[in-house]
Amino acid sequence: MPDPSDLLEWYDRHARDLPWRVPPAARKAGVAPDPYRVWLSEIMLQQTTVAAVRDYFLKFTARWPTVTDLARAEDADVMAAWAGLGYYARARNLLKCARTVASEHQGRFPTDHATLLTLPGVGPYTAAAISAIAFDRPETVVDGNVERVMARLHDEHQPLPQSKPVLTRYAEALTPDTRPGDYAQAVMDLGATICTPRSPACGLCPWRSDCAAWDAGTAAELPKKSPKKRKPTRFGIAYLARRVDGAWLLERRPERGLLGGMLGWPGSDWGDAPFEAPPIRAEWKALPEDARHTFTHFHLRLSLRTALVPMDRTPERGEFIPAEAFSPDDLPTLMRKAHALASKG
Repeated sequence: MPDPSDLLEWYDRHARDLPWRVPPAARKAGVAPDPYRVWLSEIMLQQTTVAAVRDYFLKFTARWPTVTDLARAEDADVMAAWAGLGYYARARNLLKCARTVASEHQGRFPTDHATLLTLPGVGPYTAAAISAIAFDRPETVVDGNVERVMARLHDEHQPLPQSKPVLTRYAEALTPDTRPGDYAQAVMDLGATICTPRSPACGLCPWRSDCAAWDAGTAAELPKKSPKKRKPTRFGIAYLARRVDGAWLLERRPERGLLGGMLGWPGSDWGDAPFEAPPIRAEWKALPEDARHTFTHFHLRLSLRTALVPMDRTPERGEFIPAEAFSPDDLPTLMRKAHALASKG
């Protein structure tokens, strides 16, 4: 059985330097993590890499340094700041959660797992991470890195996602009462830097002597995964209209659904055979290249139409955003791709 203290000793020397993290030496000296920063980082990191999140996190915390500051923010400002991170339901829940903490918990995050689960957008993993990392409670934190470490430690060949319950039980058995917050971060760091998906650096692993997959020579092939279903391709049309004064015609997407609440180009529904749905009367020009994007469950190809419209033309949908108030960076990635193609076309 691996010894958590061996991993903690490794973590004390090799912990990643992350802007939302209190380093182990500072934690031992009594510096407590900020629950707001722990929560914000965990929401941002869902289905997103540390490298992608770092700059977003720094900008968010500079602009909204506390959960109360975020709770007071305008929805549109937060959605614009989130643009490019994807999975926009997270941003909507981020605001809901901040406002709930501010209004119902006096601006302080609950410390226990059960109460954290009542907050908008906080599921079992996030609740466990906040409770362990921010409040040093012995909760078991299981992300993809931890699943990989557990599968290799126990030479578990049942494929994911079917093996999730057994991998969680393995992780629970190792979660210590001493320094559980540091331990949670340590095992995630081990998976991210040593026990990596490809070419794991087993020679540097503090748990190598207790690793069943190392003994069996199977570490590189674990964890096994069930075959993924082939993603279908959907099609749509996006209309990029610019007024003669430089203003762009944009609309805010419905709160529910993909890219919910985000600014974007008016367009058709997405499906097998989209219908033309121009938002304003104009002479539309079809661009030769589609905007392509992949969502969790499907690929999307957007045919693009562009037009220059006069000042007196009124749109049926959306509104014109003056050139000085428009920034492509406020758009989700798909819409930025469309803008880039229209700008060069």
